Amino acid sequence: MILTIVYDNNVYKKNLGLKSDWGFACLIENKDELVLFDTGAKGDILLNNMKKLGINFENISKIIISHEHYDHNGGLQKILSFLKDVKVYRFKDEKQREGIDLICVNKPIKISDNIYSTGRMKGDPVDEQSLILKCREGWFILAGCSHNKVKNIIKKAKEYGEIKGIIGGFHAFSEFNILKNMDLICPTHCTKYKEKIYDTFHNKTKKGGVGKIFDL
Repeated sequence: MILTIVYDNNVYKKNLGLKSDWGFACLIENKDELVLFDTGAKGDILLNNMKKLGINFENISKIIISHEHYDHNGGLQKILSFLKDVKVYRFKDEKQREGIDLICVNKPIKISDNIYSTGRMKGDPVDEQSLILKCREGWFILAGCSHNKVKNIIKKAKEYGEIKGIIGGFHAFSEFNILKNMDLICPTHCTKYKEKIYDTFHNKTKKGGVGKIFDL
């Protein structure tokens, strides 16, 4: 499974024409399937980044929206205009147009082989879902903003297996000890204490940003 960050506050790969912006999106290459987790805030930036990274985004078959904040769902309408048949997993009951198979997520659900949603989890100020990924290296978490708290996401994910790593926005998370057994930590987007996490787990913390690729 290959994960590519395509929208983030920072750019990881320089000199490619990639753009940073407040928001998050990550593309998942799962066997022969392309799955997009979140869409960032602006569709034009999302599409620019995917084009510059050589991603054929018209092949995206599934989109998951972690939570209904503009910096995670703002690019949805733009990307949908390029897709013919696509499944959208979100909380909001808003189909937008024909050709979209809208799945309103509530309980934990299987998205694809090796991709699972935590289901709708109570968050502050909004509810959120995260993804649990079964990869070659083990189980990993992909989070949007962690409004539902990192410790709660990890607890839910552990129902599937031992968690090897976590990628995404951690918001104001500061219970760093929770991450001590992780092999991979990548704080992105809204994470308030990035530098503290880097300092605490410098051997296994990776910097994110647009263009960062994980082969898991």
